[in-house]
Amino acid sequence: MTPWVLRIVLATIAVFLLQNTIVGLDNALAFVPQLALERPWTFVTYMFIHAPGFGHIFFNMLSLFFFGPRVEDRLGGRAFLGLYFISGISGALLSIPVGAPIIGASGAIFGVLLAYAWFWPRNQMLIWGIIPIEARYMVLIMTGISLFFGFGVIPGGGNVAHFAHLGGFVGGYIYLKFLQRNAGNERFKRKLQPVAPRIETTAGAMDRWKKIRREGLHEVNRDELDRILDKISASGIASLTPGEREFLDRFSARH
Repeated sequence: MTPWVLRIVLATIAVFLLQNTIVGLDNALAFVPQLALERPWTFVTYMFIHAPGFGHIFFNMLSLFFFGPRVEDRLGGRAFLGLYFISGISGALLSIPVGAPIIGASGAIFGVLLAYAWFWPRNQMLIWGIIPIEARYMVLIMTGISLFFGFGVIPGGGNVAHFAHLGGFVGGYIYLKFLQRNAGNERFKRKLQPVAPRIETTAGAMDRWKKIRREGLHEVNRDELDRILDKISASGIASLTPGEREFLDRFSARH
């Protein structure tokens, strides 16, 4: 795990243990729209409170574990924190008209998921670990589900804070667009644009890319490295997209 993803996971687990120990802590930290002005800290603290039992916190932290490190690695720690908390705060803001109290990191994590699809829209994700789908379509499906349940087009939805999810997407999108358009953030602009292929021999490129240390990569990046190298073996370097070359060049430059 990357540094800030690890810290957020540990902090969330710590708060979860405390809320199961200290009576009333969950109520004090939950976001209640009617009390938002009286308890402004809850715009942030509600992200660290989860429902009783392990299901709610487990799936939120599992999603953060899978998608957060790669997004943090791409954005950098400070920008990743901005994405996480702005998405979560936006989730609270969009939940105000609903009037129901909300808890959980889902809004913030939906912003992280949006960033993942922003940078790697064609990456394959697995629904229920079985059905493959590209990240960009996953975000669209999740948005549709939240809209339909949130506005009551589809009855049901349980106690899920659908507008917090939508708020996470909205906040994440606005924040990413801000970074993209920030004239002073040239580094971020370069990250969004494919890097032109290096002019070098096929043997030289392969030699450099094969030196990438897999053990130093996050699991998601290791899988992507293996996929690209398999593609080279099957179809040759000419089959690589600019984004795939940029991926290999970026990690080979670290070793």
